[in-house]
Amino acid sequence: MAYIKVSGPKLVDSDGNEIILRGAGLGGWMNMENFISGYPGCEFQIRAALAEVVGTAKSELFFDKFLEYFFLEEDAAFFKSLGLNCIRLPFNYRHFEDDMNPRVLKPEGFKHLDRVIDLCSKHGIYTILDLHTAPGGQNTDWHSDAGTHIANFWVHKDHQDRTIWLWQELAKHYKDNTWIAGYNPLNEPTDPYHTRVIDFYDRVYAAIREIDPQHAIFLDGNTFASDFSHFGDAHKRWENTAYSIHDYSVFGFPNSPEPYVGSDTQKRRLRRSYEKKRQWMDERGLCVWNGEWGPVYARKQYEGEKTEAINEQRYRVLRDQLAIYNQDRLSWSIWLYKDIGFQGMVHVSLDTPYMTLFKDFLAKKHRLAVDAWGADESWVRPKYQPLIDLINQEIPSEFQALYPAPVWKLSDRIGRLSRNILVSEFLVKEWAEHFRGKTEQEIDEIAQSFKFDKCLHRDGLNKILNENAQLVAKSA
Repeated sequence: MAYIKVSGPKLVDSDGNEIILRGAGLGGWMNMENFISGYPGCEFQIRAALAEVVGTAKSELFFDKFLEYFFLEEDAAFFKSLGLNCIRLPFNYRHFEDDMNPRVLKPEGFKHLDRVIDLCSKHGIYTILDLHTAPGGQNTDWHSDAGTHIANFWVHKDHQDRTIWLWQELAKHYKDNTWIAGYNPLNEPTDPYHTRVIDFYDRVYAAIREIDPQHAIFLDGNTFASDFSHFGDAHKRWENTAYSIHDYSVFGFPNSPEPYVGSDTQKRRLRRSYEKKRQWMDERGLCVWNGEWGPVYARKQYEGEKTEAINEQRYRVLRDQLAIYNQDRLSWSIWLYKDIGFQGMVHVSLDTPYMTLFKDFLAKKHRLAVDAWGADESWVRPKYQPLIDLINQEIPSEFQALYPAPVWKLSDRIGRLSRNILVSEFLVKEWAEHFRGKTEQEIDEIAQSFKFDKCLHRDGLNKILNENAQLVAKSA
């Protein structure tokens, strides 16, 4: 078994044969996310709140069992049965060190990561290691687990130094594992100056290569893996390196500007957005990996009789994006494998202990639109519109486009700060209170809700992925 390598615009095996990676991200697992597993706010907040309610031992039991049950051998076997060959593994730095005890490795951090990498290799599935959450928060969104909209990773050198240290520890541990397709050192950076991300990539590249000269490295573009316009000739310093875009389409979300019917105009918009993200690489003949993409889906408990029609539109977006990727022989990792029903290939059944326990709470979260990802803001929009109107009235338009505009519009920024941070904080303890008085056995049963045999399959999505698993244009 040989390492996967980057050769020009392709990933190849030891004989130079092209390898196209197709798979999904194991989002919500070693980097928990609120819309994936149902909690409010950030992971560090719910971990602290749960420990306060049930004590450290029971809290650690829940999270450890959650990590165990979230991905088991049945998951790996199912994933492989669809013809998919790679899983991106997002993880949180907090598994490996504590903020109050930096640069002291927590060996237990490797427990579940090793287990899933081994399960995947057993079933012939490559993995890509993705640092989804770095100290200080490398981006302005909730999934960097910083509890703020300020990406402090870029303004405190020690955050970056700790991340360099962590990647060296990871490289020491995994340098000989050829089932790991490569390292994704930093998920979705948002550096408003566009230069510090390049400086950090220089540092992390050198640090990894000092220990591991073999594994491919996948570098995300700036501004949520969408912008390479300031990378210049930096690629000349980075060997065996591919470049990661995240190609989400607005047509796949509740805020779509119009129903998606697959018109020529809409398909051109899909391709134009995608081509803009990869333009820098194409001009230089570099390798592109689509590390995240994919629509979200309606749920009957919220969208009712509209659910099926909405999801048929989303599947159409999915097919049309895949048609573009197949033409370009693109490697991709759809977001995501498992969740509680919004985007996953498999999702936790509504009759499980977890979903039953949190039924009313999840409905409240949906109504209040406290999760940023694909939120339906219709119920709360009238509550926030006066604040949007006030800022539009009082702040000159030339000062309204704060970074990361245009990815975040003015209304998006207000939503991030007011709903996803402020209102979410008030819900954290309420989430944790659901566990009060639970025995260890009950806590284990709640965590078991995330096991494969307790999940339903999103057959429409999985059928399309299976049909496209081997479908690509002929190589030139």
